[in-house]
Amino acid sequence: MTLQLPSEIVVERFLPTARAMLATELADKGFSQQSIADTLGLSQAAVSKYLSGEQTGDPRFADNAKLEATISHIAEGFADDSIDDYEALAELLELVREFEDRGPICAVHEEEMPALDGMGCDLCVRGQDTLVETERAVLRDVQEAVRLFANTSVVVDHIPNVGTNVAMALPDAEGATDVAAVPGRIHAMRGRANVPADPEFGASEHVATTIQAVMAVDPDLRGALNLRTTDALLAAAEAAGVQTATFDAEYEDRAERIEAVAGDGEGVPRVLYHEGAFGIEPITYVFGETASDAVDTAIDLLESVPETTTA
Repeated sequence: MTLQLPSEIVVERFLPTARAMLATELADKGFSQQSIADTLGLSQAAVSKYLSGEQTGDPRFADNAKLEATISHIAEGFADDSIDDYEALAELLELVREFEDRGPICAVHEEEMPALDGMGCDLCVRGQDTLVETERAVLRDVQEAVRLFANTSVVVDHIPNVGTNVAMALPDAEGATDVAAVPGRIHAMRGRANVPADPEFGASEHVATTIQAVMAVDPDLRGALNLRTTDALLAAAEAAGVQTATFDAEYEDRAERIEAVAGDGEGVPRVLYHEGAFGIEPITYVFGETASDAVDTAIDLLESVPETTTA
């Protein structure tokens, strides 16, 4: 684990790079090493290292077109006296703020601190808040649920051809972007469950829509996964006392139909399924209060299904 502040990235990576680029631009415009040193607040020896290429800065910043344009503009302004120190500082500070908000500084910070991956700017620019913490908790739960699912061998035979997705919605989800799931879905491959990427928000459409339809009836049921519909799976649910219900497979107005089925009884069924239609594979959805809860329920059911009856 590396604990590093974004200001360290600015001081140790961005600033030396900007100084090296500005020193080179000023030298090209005829500034002496001493005048460059005076302008940048450096020693002449430091400027010499920049100009000799001994210190060039971080290529992750040096190759950035916006930084190149800003440095060029500042150097041109110093050369024709159209920019003073205050204005140059203002331009660099504005660039730093831009780079910290999902820009190069944020990207470098996330490389240095993997724990910030996908969340760095929300913490550094907007500060810690309840929503960000909730998003992180949902992502962590889906990651754990996916790991459990992928490491349980019995699930492989029940992954549909379209793939399985494990998902969980934020408490007040309003759309697919508020539901975390696996991009590309989980597919059976060489006898294993292949997970193509880490969960992220907005990665699911069908499972996300199904979760939100169920949440309209019971807001606590925020997690779900989809499996291949089989008689054996449905029989296992019945034997375990898990309530099931069926709905029409057609996509048109599906959310409304799922919501109607989910609310037609005492409590929302933890298993909803359809028998398929032309071009639509039969799919069963298993629900839980979290993604992990849904996966736990699904595994319990699948482990009770005899191997000879999974087809």
